[in-house]
Amino acid sequence: MPEITDIAALEALLDECQTTLKYQFRDRELLVVCLTHSSSARTRLHSNERLEFFGDAILGTVVCEALFDRFPESDEGELTRIKSIVVSRVTCAIMAEQVQLEQFVLVGKGLGVSGRIPSSIVAGAFESLIAGIYLDGGLEAIRSFLLPLLSPEIENAAATLHAQNYKSLLQHVAQKTLGATPQYRVLDERGPDHSKCFHVSAVVAGRSFPAAWGQNKKEAEQLAAQYALQELAALESGQIQQELPKENVTSASVGEEPLQETTSFETAATLPESVDVANVPLEFESENVAGVFTTVEQATSNSPTSLVASERNVDATEDDAGIIWPTT
Repeated sequence: MPEITDIAALEALLDECQTTLKYQFRDRELLVVCLTHSSSARTRLHSNERLEFFGDAILGTVVCEALFDRFPESDEGELTRIKSIVVSRVTCAIMAEQVQLEQFVLVGKGLGVSGRIPSSIVAGAFESLIAGIYLDGGLEAIRSFLLPLLSPEIENAAATLHAQNYKSLLQHVAQKTLGATPQYRVLDERGPDHSKCFHVSAVVAGRSFPAAWGQNKKEAEQLAAQYALQELAALESGQIQQELPKENVTSASVGEEPLQETTSFETAATLPESVDVANVPLEFESENVAGVFTTVEQATSNSPTSLVASERNVDATEDDAGIIWPTT
């Protein structure tokens, strides 16, 4: 906390402050008010509280303009969430620290005993300073002062929200890379009306991605978007070579067993080992009894007995029941 004993000390403080801020006030008395906390003012009207109120609104205007220009594909809700992070006491305290404002704030003796001024007071002084620069130099002056400080805070806020909002991120990626807007398809829902769980899949450009369960539609859509992003990332990195399937629905949790997918004809069934597969009759699908048809033989492996399809030229006869039996 600066110790001001006379006018000369105050003038020296103002000069140093302006040098640090890289802005020269035409009205130096306005700068004094910006720096004066109520604890050191004659009355509250002589403090920076009114300027703090005004500065908060100006900060919001500059931030909204920056967000509107920087994120043309973001909707109102997403822009509002980013703004709520940036236009806050926490962010103001961070920016105030960057311009070393604490060493210039004028507070009462009781607040400066510990050698540190509370961050809330410094943040309030920063908002007052925003109003002061606006009143002294206009909107362009405050833009020039604020935007270099705001830019990293805006990027950090947007990154934080994107990390939590997979739907917004998927929309951005899908529109940029595939030229399509994601849709969300409800595949299933379980539970009573007051506590339903939903199974949702993200669909982009006609392709369905792995589905996810959620305690509500919003949660399920967020998880489905996350799965879609992971698969798109794998495709881009080459980890997945094949084209995405039109439907790829998996199930998880909510008290049901995951679905097992059959991906080839080689795993057709599993039978107990006691079954004599040599005598299992097969229905013939061709009118040519002596033609080529599918028989079933036991797979030679240590795994449970499975059936595999193969083609053979064999002679066969048909009984009265229409069942084809191989002839020896």
